[in-house]
Amino acid sequence: MKTEPDDWTLIERVKAGDLNAFTVLVRRYQTAVYRFCEGLLMSREDAEEVTQDCFVALYRALPRLEERARFSTLLFGSARNLALNRIRNRTRRLFRERDPQAVQATAGQQHSPDAACAAEELGAAIRDALNAVPEPFRSAFLLREEADMDYNAIAETLGCPVGTVRSRIARAREMIRAMLQEKGLLP
Repeated sequence: MKTEPDDWTLIERVKAGDLNAFTVLVRRYQTAVYRFCEGLLMSREDAEEVTQDCFVALYRALPRLEERARFSTLLFGSARNLALNRIRNRTRRLFRERDPQAVQATAGQQHSPDAACAAEELGAAIRDALNAVPEPFRSAFLLREEADMDYNAIAETLGCPVGTVRSRIARAREMIRAMLQEKGLLP
C-alpha cells in the first residue's frame, strides 16, 4: 500500500523542480478550498476565481514557505484573506455604483433561481442562513464543516484560542438552526 507524501514533503519537491508534486497538492485541497470560499462568498464564480488565485499565490510563495505551521493552516488562511478581500471589493463597488439594480442582482445570486423542489428550497435557505451568519462565526463554521479541519488547525488559521473556535462554531450552528426554524424548515 503506497502512502501519499505529507504536504511539506511535496512542497520541498516542488521547490526542487517537481511540478507533479504541486499538482498533488492542488488535487488534495482544491475541493475543500473551493467549498470554503463558496461558503464565504456565496457565489460559485467568485469561489472559483478565489480558489485559483489562492493556488497561484501559493505557487508564487513557495520559495519563501517554511514549515512553521500546518500547510492547511497557511492555505486556508490565504483563501480566507483572498475571499474577504473579494467581499470588500464587491461591497465598495456596489457602494460606488449606488445602483439599486446592481444590489438586487448581487442579492439574487444568493437564491436558487429554481426552487421548485424541496431540496433546492432547503439548499437556498441554508445558503441564506449561512450568509446571514456574521464573519468570525462563518469562517470558523466553514473551516470545520467544509474544509473538515480540526479545532486546533482552525485556531491556528484564525489566530484565536481553541475555546473561541468552539464557541464560534457552536454559535454559528445556533444561528443557522434558528433561521431554518423561523422559516419552518426545521422543527
